[in-house]
Amino acid sequence: MSVEALARQVLEACRQRGRRIAAAESCTGGLVAGALTEIAGSSDVVEGGFVTYSNEAKTLLLGVSAPLIGTVGAVSEAVARAMAEGALARLPRADLAVAVTGIAGPGGATPGKPVGLVHFAAAARDGRIVNREHRFGAIGRSTVRARSVVEALRMLMELARPQVAVKPKRAAATRLRPRVARTPRLHPVKRPRRPRT
Repeated sequence: MSVEALARQVLEACRQRGRRIAAAESCTGGLVAGALTEIAGSSDVVEGGFVTYSNEAKTLLLGVSAPLIGTVGAVSEAVARAMAEGALARLPRADLAVAVTGIAGPGGATPGKPVGLVHFAAAARDGRIVNREHRFGAIGRSTVRARSVVEALRMLMELARPQVAVKPKRAAATRLRPRVARTPRLHPVKRPRRPRT
């Protein structure tokens, strides 16, 4: 499915449920918001976006803790989550937010964090949040960014869909009948016959 088709699906799913979207982007540099706003009429769904390329921008614009970034690094599950939550906090009309932070390459790799590592988070106003990690590999900067846009849109689609209530399973009916205690049968006692005289 093309990025445009996926973006249309996200917009339509949100439009049907009256939900608005925010994006917080680092390595994608606004491409997620761009894919959504490329489609005419997206203003009734897209609330806004943040391009927070530097660590300082993540802290200043999204409220991501500087000590958190210093401890786990900007490319991490915790920072992606904080970015998504920060976008919701700063755009009160938004119902869903997606965040992307990663290493598109060709440089920027560190021990344990290779080129192509991208962390995603999608958060909903009702408290739901989804985190994902992808290791795309050194497939080229543009390709890493393009695939990240697709994954971000998929995560928005996942949260935009209505929650399906799971019905509790009924206990399996047993065919065994309860045992009833039976009284022992009393057999008549045979008396010995008297010999005839």
